Amino acid sequence: MFKSAAVAVLFCALMACSVPHPRPSAPQIPTPSGAALQSLPAPGSYRIDSSASELRILVFRAGSLAGLGHNHVMINRSVSGIVQIGDSISTSSFSLEVPADAFEIDDADARREEGGDFPGDIPDDAKAGTRHNMLSGAVLNAAQFPVITVKSAALRGTPGELTADLTLTVAGHESGVSVPLTLQGDSRRLTAIGSFELRQTAIGIAPYSLLHGALQVQDAILLKFKIAVPLSL
Repeated sequence: MFKSAAVAVLFCALMACSVPHPRPSAPQIPTPSGAALQSLPAPGSYRIDSSASELRILVFRAGSLAGLGHNHVMINRSVSGIVQIGDSISTSSFSLEVPADAFEIDDADARREEGGDFPGDIPDDAKAGTRHNMLSGAVLNAAQFPVITVKSAALRGTPGELTADLTLTVAGHESGVSVPLTLQGDSRRLTAIGSFELRQTAIGIAPYSLLHGALQVQDAILLKFKIAVPLSL
């Protein structure tokens, strides 16, 4: 009986969406080759290039049985939206849409890019279990709320050191968060890059937990983003 119970626990651990135990110190994101932006492009409305944009979420295991699980890298390359550039930073704005079901779970190359906290390839059945948990009614509730929205409420600072006050709507829950970002680019393309820590409870999500908390997802996650905007009206 004990052996059967142990196997069951291990199976659940592999299927669970688990999270930071050890946390990477300074999250890095692949940066575009363009120079730091010195001034805003011409005012106008610009559409985001989804093929060159990415939202990356790092999720870490926790709990007394955390060693049975693994950390996760979740990537969404289907970010869409509009950037409205005004005469100044404060008169500019943007809005994004992120399809909840477009996240790719634990891509092998992405895990290698994130370093030692994300070792090895993850079996397909474990990826499927993580995806199921993430899209379930207990987390993103993708069936009822298929799109995550991000809208800027205010922008301040300079292109090289910008802060965006955002309104996030996740699983029907609206919340505010301030995010640091940097604008890079040239005459043809504008790219916003940044990374920040976010607590799931702050945006209305209860971190995934199993076996009375013995295996769970840590509340704090790391988000990295790269949003590319071609500068042609």
